[in-house]
Amino acid sequence: MPANIEVKINGNAVQVGRDSTILEAARLANINIPTLCAHPDLTPWAACGLCVVKVEGSPKQVRACATTVVAGQNYITHDPELQETRRTVLELILSNHPSECLKCARNTTCELQQLAADFGIREVPFTYNVKRLPVDDSTPSIILDPSKCVSCGRCALVCQQLQGVWALEFLNRGDDTRIAPAGGVLLNESPCIKCGQCSAHCPVGAIYEKDETAKLLAAIRDENLHVVVQIAPSVRAALGEMFDLPAGTLVTRKIYAALRKLGCDTVFDTNFSADLTIMEEGSELVARLSKGTGVLPQITSCCPAWTDYMEKYYSDMIPHFSTAKSPMMMQGAITKTYYAEQINKKAEEIYSVAIMPCTAKKYEITRSDDMCASGCQDVDLVLTTRELGRLIKSMGIDFVSLDEESADSPIGKYSGAATIFGNTGGVMEAAVRTAYKLVTGEELANVQVDAVRGMDGVRTGSVDFKGTEIKVAVAHGMVNVGSIMDEVRAARDKGEEPPYHFIEVMACRGGCIAGGGQPYNTDDAVRAKRIAAIYTDDEISEVRCSHQNPEIIEIYEKFLEKPLSDRAHKLLHTKYQPRPLYVK
Repeated sequence: MPANIEVKINGNAVQVGRDSTILEAARLANINIPTLCAHPDLTPWAACGLCVVKVEGSPKQVRACATTVVAGQNYITHDPELQETRRTVLELILSNHPSECLKCARNTTCELQQLAADFGIREVPFTYNVKRLPVDDSTPSIILDPSKCVSCGRCALVCQQLQGVWALEFLNRGDDTRIAPAGGVLLNESPCIKCGQCSAHCPVGAIYEKDETAKLLAAIRDENLHVVVQIAPSVRAALGEMFDLPAGTLVTRKIYAALRKLGCDTVFDTNFSADLTIMEEGSELVARLSKGTGVLPQITSCCPAWTDYMEKYYSDMIPHFSTAKSPMMMQGAITKTYYAEQINKKAEEIYSVAIMPCTAKKYEITRSDDMCASGCQDVDLVLTTRELGRLIKSMGIDFVSLDEESADSPIGKYSGAATIFGNTGGVMEAAVRTAYKLVTGEELANVQVDAVRGMDGVRTGSVDFKGTEIKVAVAHGMVNVGSIMDEVRAARDKGEEPPYHFIEVMACRGGCIAGGGQPYNTDDAVRAKRIAAIYTDDEISEVRCSHQNPEIIEIYEKFLEKPLSDRAHKLLHTKYQPRPLYVK
């Protein structure tokens, strides 16, 4: 780690790392320098010009986000001249930006709107030059409105640097510059994997999730429909932020209550089907290890953005993919079959809704015919965490004051293993807890598997199954996946033993706790708090392994027979196919 040096911010000494930027030094000194393009997840590239500061002794103004500090130097972050410069920059940006805040998806959460308010901008002294460009709503997940783009570059940077997808790029030059997929094709025709990280990082309303809250309200009003809702593991650690609760506040039981206040008939928890996923995926892993029924390593398949990426970029790895559906899709299939039988309803009389941290989940519900295992669409609607938060507010529900309630049964109880699905490494750890039992016949003494925890982009390790070493790998953020996949491919092509037995991949940094549909302003500090909350939920759980969940035991006894049974395969498993990067 580089040694610290001392610099001055407005004459006050501060200790910072030698490679720190002026912006980072100012934040350590609790000085807020306005920015629009900078984001802690991304490499700074000084696009917006708002963060200009002065270096004492120099007539120049430099951009704080991309300028490295120099020992002993004094940096002036605020004075009347800098204020005038920043105001002018903002006015120029606003002169090219639609002034339709009331109808914008980012109204009240827009960073440009907040800056304009902070600077007290009421009029713009420049001629308006707003270009009306076509809105791209071709994907079922996210909408691109290039007319609102401020050319900050965050979406392109996150798509390229964190996700390695390269679906977005700046096209043309000068006044004709616009953000779009390469070649000017539609998003749905591009390599886009619908992960939504572009929308999560966009500071304005140029990219946003497709809002479908009206569909839920319509279903609730329909007397012929029985509305069943499930909530994903990571939603419980993030939704509270939309109601000004601290990041990482667990609001599981308040969410159950809020959904009932909205008028939903039944509230389940996706954690139940996360336990179900572990039973199927864990059994599949054991079969590959002990019976040779499938190639190794086995790769997890819970993340739809990763599934889409794999089918496009690594289709030769399809035999390695677990055939187990994601927990959301398993819950949908079980809701419209097993639960439907319990309440004497037909599958089509149930309206199945999922509250997810991920925009790619909107795509997943129609990914293939396997998503209709019940005879009709297993999950009818997906709302993101952000959509649910807005809906609760619009319906006048005082979320913070809600009494806590429990999920419904018989498919609502969950283990601690299920809840950690929300974190990177969580699927792996949950699977290890149950796979150990399936292989050895004994319970894992220490259910916390430290080898797969942490925030490194790629983590590798091994777990001792009573003398049998199981090699594992975890990757999060799509850009980190290539090295592992290439390592597996190289060993396969050489006829060598695989370097790993089990691999978990999550498309988003930190896993689902930082999915593309989670509350805005997510950075590593927020990720850490959400991750800690998820692990706390695990630690306080009475049951911490999926195979110990009494409702899981019951559903196999009454309905599914056993993991990997014919009925389990029909309802809970899927297939994959190669997909082209660009759709003609």
